[in-house]
Amino acid sequence: MNKLENIKKIIFLLSYPIQYFSPLFVEMAKQPDFALLVLYCSDENVKGHIDKGFGVKVKWDITLLEGYNYKFLKNNSWKPSIFKGFFGLINFEIFKVLRKEKGSYLVIHGWAFATNFLAVAAGKLSGLKLCLRSENPLNQELLKSKFILFLRKLFFRYFWFKLFDYCFYIGSQNKKLYEYYGVKKEKLIFTPYAVDNERFRNEYEKYKDKKPELRKELGYPVNKKIILTSGKYIAKKRPMDLIKAYHLLNNENTALVFLGDGELRKDMEDYISNYKLNDVYLTGFKNQSEIVKYFAASDIFVLPSSTGETWELVVNEAMNFGLPVIVSDIVGCVNDLVKENNNGFTFKLKNIEELSKKINILVTDNELRNQFAANSIDIINNYSYNNIIKELREL
Repeated sequence: MNKLENIKKIIFLLSYPIQYFSPLFVEMAKQPDFALLVLYCSDENVKGHIDKGFGVKVKWDITLLEGYNYKFLKNNSWKPSIFKGFFGLINFEIFKVLRKEKGSYLVIHGWAFATNFLAVAAGKLSGLKLCLRSENPLNQELLKSKFILFLRKLFFRYFWFKLFDYCFYIGSQNKKLYEYYGVKKEKLIFTPYAVDNERFRNEYEKYKDKKPELRKELGYPVNKKIILTSGKYIAKKRPMDLIKAYHLLNNENTALVFLGDGELRKDMEDYISNYKLNDVYLTGFKNQSEIVKYFAASDIFVLPSSTGETWELVVNEAMNFGLPVIVSDIVGCVNDLVKENNNGFTFKLKNIEELSKKINILVTDNELRNQFAANSIDIINNYSYNNIIKELREL
């Protein structure tokens, strides 16, 4: 048999280069039985852009475009931008490109832009196997009104999901959403949401015995338990909930670090000042090469986020550094990554008192915290690029 017949051609369509996905593509490109092409609809974040959430210009300092085959498609939108809604990406070139890729698997991420629908049409015309990868969790879907759910059921069950040969799910809540809208079991493929575990684990090994030195470098107290959160200071991240939980904790042996920046910074600073909270640090935006030191310097990771957090890969990052995690019960990853009383805790969204109590358990029980830390690493090993590659190989 010709070796070329054993090669699986896979095309990913993404709106723009993403720091979490590029390392996956590099690993896929190394596989001798894969022929990979990544199509991007925009290059905005490669050039750098003002991120409305962070409130600063963001340009990632890790490579996004090396080590794999990619192409930027011409954007024909009259308002070209990934920030301008559904019609911000209209890439008609997708028809020309896919005509040359017969026999390929086309992986389309979500349905947020017009190009996603153009890609389905182009893929069908070119005879490609269509695969959908989405993030949406069922627990957040069911919060929508009955009327909206009725409309979405008409769209998803009787039209959109039927267009695809496979539906890739990133976790249990995402799988339940597909099932809720009638996707058959044989079409469901587990492609776990993952980060570059190898890179983060190497950084963990590099710094795990250097917490005192790291804390001095970052300007944090050496002998206190550091509670870390990471993300934009915006409403859906609910940073004020964590500040209030820390206030309620009232433990002089702790410090709280907010890794990020955003529009709520003034509100956070005012609360910290008004209540004279000690050892609360707002870092400002930090790039990918910098964040590892903050994870390595910390003892506990907390994510108090609300709806709209369909997975939250920052939890994956924290677990690669052996951190126990405390996550609100609405975040998409909680059923997969947070094992109650094993590597962390969940708490009911907006329940500040419960959040404070869960934090208190971990800052006061060293043995439990250390056991949770080890369990975090064991769990996150199953959410890796290698597992994604394995599933794609078996298509």
